[in-house]
Amino acid sequence: MEWTFDHIAQVVPDIAAAVSFYTELVPGSTVLYQDATWAFVEAGGVKLAFVVRDEHPGHLAWRVSRAELVRQAAKYGKETKLHRDGTESFYIDGPCGQHIEIITFDGSNWETESSKD
Repeated sequence: MEWTFDHIAQVVPDIAAAVSFYTELVPGSTVLYQDATWAFVEAGGVKLAFVVRDEHPGHLAWRVSRAELVRQAAKYGKETKLHRDGTESFYIDGPCGQHIEIITFDGSNWETESSKD
């Protein structure tokens, strides 16, 4: 699998307010997941993640295969983290202070969604 851009995550103080705003702003938006600490919304062909400060940093995310995730983690000397939805990822810092997430959906609750691409 090649690298595929997956989502943009924004740190917000109120998950419900962020979801409400974007689903009202962008017609046809779909809430893919929502709880008190994070949400995933598809809006206008883009996936937006809303997270609270202590869960994840704001970031840009690229989806890769599990094998590529392991290869990249070793390349950058990072350990991967298994998330509650079954995805696995790690973060690196970009050159200007932005956070980059490398994530695999292989074996996760989202695997069917990711196989559409």
